[in-house]
Amino acid sequence: MTIKQVSVFLENKAGRINNVTKVLAENGINMHAFSMAETTEFGILRLIVSDVEKAVEALRGANFAVMLTDVVCISCPDVAGSLAGILDQLAEEEIFIEYMYAFAQGENANVVIRPNDIVKCEKVLEKIM
Repeated sequence: MTIKQVSVFLENKAGRINNVTKVLAENGINMHAFSMAETTEFGILRLIVSDVEKAVEALRGANFAVMLTDVVCISCPDVAGSLAGILDQLAEEEIFIEYMYAFAQGENANVVIRPNDIVKCEKVLEKIM
């Protein structure tokens, strides 16, 4: 299913990630998943949150550079080989994954992917899941 991801651009300075988490906490926003990518100058904190619109408003109000991105969240059994089978099908359909991150909850794993073609990706996933 397609969901919205919040991306926050951060300077590589101590405490910047903590500042984001404080803003979210002060506004009652829960982080369901996150990933941090970095370069020497800045980082990109990618978040799946409980209230996207409220998070964007709060973070922009605190002077963070924020962007929304459509991503696909795949829920699959948390067993060896489950994700490999799904990724094989996407690769066969020539769907390129720009980045991904995952988290497990009980017996299921949730994988967030940024495919090069969301519409095609959704159609393939509907067929195989």
